[in-house]
Amino acid sequence: MAPFGSARYRLLVVGLAPGLHGANRTGRPFTGDHAGILLYRTLHDLGFASAAESISRYDRLKLADCRITNAVKCLPPGNKPLPDEVRRCNPYLVHELARLAPGGTVVALGAIAHGAVLRAAGLRPSQCRFAHGAEHRLAGSQWLLDSYHCSRLNTNTGRLTAAMLRRVFARARHLIGT
Repeated sequence: MAPFGSARYRLLVVGLAPGLHGANRTGRPFTGDHAGILLYRTLHDLGFASAAESISRYDRLKLADCRITNAVKCLPPGNKPLPDEVRRCNPYLVHELARLAPGGTVVALGAIAHGAVLRAAGLRPSQCRFAHGAEHRLAGSQWLLDSYHCSRLNTNTGRLTAAMLRRVFARARHLIGT
């Protein structure tokens, strides 16, 4: 699954993997499934997206100063990637991190995305523990912010609310300086 968004960016959003009924079907990360509803609404509210809803890869939605990718590029069996899949896809994430502007911020949606970002940045998981709302310094002036994944399970159980996700992205907006 190809990333979506700006060619030059200060915000990189890293999800888990393409969803069966979402990105795998539509060809755009977080499009066509429940997780994308909250994510794109939040990105729009904070000025990173031109619209609050992503319908298909052919709609007119554009991302501003933002790019979305996944830790794993293909649909994993049972919607849960194996560690080997994360490792094999990590060079793609290394490339995305290298293109992140100085002073940029990565938002990792979930612990697997968090671990993949750390691997891509050359850090050990013990150096930066995952916790919703946690902030970690990456190379130079870049940051990693953690959020629970915006999955249906997490939002339906109240583990992640719209306000919680908005606070993480508002902090990202603050860190990149606009």
